[in-house]
Amino acid sequence: MSFVHSRCALGLLAVLLAGGAARAEPMVPGDYALVWADEFEQDGPPDPGKWAYDIEHNKRGWFNNEQQYYSNARAENARVEKGALIIEARADAAAIAKLPDWGGQRYSSARLRTLGKASWTYGAVEVRAKLPCGRGTWSAIWMLPDDKAIPWPDSGEIDIMEHVGFDPGKVHFSTHTKNGNFIDHTERTAAATVSGACGEMHRYQLRWTPNLIVMGVDDQRSFAFKRPSAKRSDWPFDGPFHLLLNIAIGGDWGGQQGIDPAAFPARMEIDYVRVYQQKKP
Repeated sequence: MSFVHSRCALGLLAVLLAGGAARAEPMVPGDYALVWADEFEQDGPPDPGKWAYDIEHNKRGWFNNEQQYYSNARAENARVEKGALIIEARADAAAIAKLPDWGGQRYSSARLRTLGKASWTYGAVEVRAKLPCGRGTWSAIWMLPDDKAIPWPDSGEIDIMEHVGFDPGKVHFSTHTKNGNFIDHTERTAAATVSGACGEMHRYQLRWTPNLIVMGVDDQRSFAFKRPSAKRSDWPFDGPFHLLLNIAIGGDWGGQQGIDPAAFPARMEIDYVRVYQQKKP
């Protein structure tokens, strides 16, 4: 989940590779099989066998000048309720100020990841979710590599869905590499307008092969990135990546038009997460 400074030349390239506009295309091919899923059927905390809380940067502050504190196993911020995972951002500085790793943030949220639980090399990911639309929210469904020895952006990043609340209904898809990233204004990126993104569930989708990354919504392809070369600097997507789900608050992108106090509590509701891989012959 990186701050996307520019959505120009390489964003247009991504759309051109996708055929010039969103188009109908099954994102999970018929020769793929389900290999991992969470249907969120049991009320309570997220399944600890599938999800871990990412709290590494609470004390020193998170990236992109974001203003949230990511909690650890706090039901106010992450819980399974009535068949959905709820990630909830709250304006509750007084409550989180008592926590030992608090870094002065005014807002709490949650950032869940499958690191250490499950990761995949190639396949298809589908997350059915309803997004928050309050100004100042920045929700994301994305993937990072398991190997922390390689620094970002050389390590790669796949943003299956990013949404900032000041631009409701516009979702963004991106990849980041050493030779194509937001720092250099060269990331591959595209966007799609999703009617009802904040009031209805939609399927945010990725298909990832050794030579192509495709992303879209509800089987409408909006982004495609073809492998440009064999160099890792162009394509670091040949190893295991894990999944992340979160709502950030404010920051260089999400906070461009300020943070609306009326936006809280802000929720991302996730009906399911499913991962597929190609069946073996």
